[in-house]
Amino acid sequence: MIRVTIGGHLLAESDETKVVEGNHYFPATSVRMSLLTHSDTSSVCPWKGTAAYYDGVVDGNRIKDIAWYYPNVITERAKPIEGYVAFYKASMCAFISSDSCLTSNPEQGDHRRH
Repeated sequence: MIRVTIGGHLLAESDETKVVEGNHYFPATSVRMSLLTHSDTSSVCPWKGTAAYYDGVVDGNRIKDIAWYYPNVITERAKPIEGYVAFYKASMCAFISSDSCLTSNPEQGDHRRH
């Protein structure tokens, strides 16, 4: 099971994520969209297309560009993640059967820099 938490709040949880370039993409149905709001940020990947971003809003605090998704991918290779949501790595913890965080590496930073 992969979970994304921020400030003690669960943003996403799924055992059906898709991993692309080291990022877990969550089905939109497994994401608490009430804790996200659309950002003005976008970026372009040559094989995925244009990514749209979400800010996180938790306890009245806005966390800029915490998540992104590709609403309309441009290649068949990217089709499996179309509409799926990925999160900034520093906010993600991977859980297996226990509730202790197994992975979280803030030094990995923003995915756009990789």
